[in-house]
Amino acid sequence: MTTHLSADVQAGLDAARDAALLKSQRMRIVADGVSYRVLRAWTGGISVAAADAPPQRGLVELYDGQRHLAHCLIMASGEEDGEILFDFKQRSDASGEQPLDFVRAPDAPVALIEKDG
Repeated sequence: MTTHLSADVQAGLDAARDAALLKSQRMRIVADGVSYRVLRAWTGGISVAAADAPPQRGLVELYDGQRHLAHCLIMASGEEDGEILFDFKQRSDASGEQPLDFVRAPDAPVALIEKDG
């Protein structure tokens, strides 16, 4: 069975889908101090609206609301349905902790308390 919709009805449905998608998504990327809303995310990449897409490649920060998720190196891989698709060339999760240049023993003390005396 085939369904045919008029151009006006299809445009209305597309606008409603885009509005619902924007409301439901909290993910965003920040490139050069400018924030861009992420429309879709998958294991190997993200998509951003073509109308306000960031540069075609570069280093971005990935956020879920205010929580910093990752540092990403992205590269545009195509365009489909008004979205620019970006692939992750590198993705490093943001842990919030300073990286160590040594191996910490699992039973190492957290702090040292000195004796008075």
